[in-house]
Amino acid sequence: MDMFEKIQELKREKNAVILAHYYVDEDVQKCADYIGDSFYLAKVATKVDAERIIFAGVEFMGESAKMLNPTKRVFMPDATADCPMAHMADIEEIKKVKEEHPDLAVVCYINSTAEVKTYADVCVTSSNAVKIVKKLPNKTIYFIPDANLGDFIRKQVPEKEVITNRGFCPRHVAITLEDMQMAKEMHPDAKVAAHPECTADVLEEADYVGSTSGIIDYVVNTKGDEFIVATVDGVFPKILEQAPEKKLYRVIDPQVCVNMKKVTLDKVLDVLENETNEIILDEEVARKAMIPLERMLELAK
Repeated sequence: MDMFEKIQELKREKNAVILAHYYVDEDVQKCADYIGDSFYLAKVATKVDAERIIFAGVEFMGESAKMLNPTKRVFMPDATADCPMAHMADIEEIKKVKEEHPDLAVVCYINSTAEVKTYADVCVTSSNAVKIVKKLPNKTIYFIPDANLGDFIRKQVPEKEVITNRGFCPRHVAITLEDMQMAKEMHPDAKVAAHPECTADVLEEADYVGSTSGIIDYVVNTKGDEFIVATVDGVFPKILEQAPEKKLYRVIDPQVCVNMKKVTLDKVLDVLENETNEIILDEEVARKAMIPLERMLELAK
């Protein structure tokens, strides 16, 4: 019995489901029951009926799944797989901005720790951030932790004052304007799809700006054979599964999330066999952090 077959057998034995983000390795995606971006997986986490959730992603994703499923057991294949951006919002700074702006909504990117979420009014993902900010009654928004996504929202919702934090995704800010212009020179016929975690000057070069799932849909459904993709290249297998004729180009090489790369097939098998790396949250933190997550799911409908 090979590793993949063993994983499938253990899932049945232990009533477990595997959720995988697009950024993990292709072989991990192949063993998953659900594959998607953070918003899709957050919704799925509220609907699965398995007793155990194996989250092939980074820590904040496992935390969110646990908060949305307090009676289920949630496990991470690699306990060190983390998101640097998730730790880039300062709680004292949040309190200070709240004091300075009475009519303020703290809008927290789901890419954040459970503790940071307890200070938020609503969570968002890159796929629903603009929609949710538009729906909020507040005229002033403090967007944490990603400054680039916050800047993108500011331009899409000019009727509101959007204050941004200083956080960033190391993978997306590594893609520079010079890199993008060079890629476009090398592939002049290619359309460009970029994630809003990229810097504003890079986004200005794009034909489409959107979430991970949005980029996949754009490339698959848009006429044209060549595409420059400015996000983690873990999306390539899903695109090529649906549109094998497309030619996909990176802006830089490598274009990977090093933390997502920690999630490997052997670690998925190990966590199923030994039930290690279980997500355990403080009950009060989980209760408070759950409020903005639930509000996100409601406003994103």
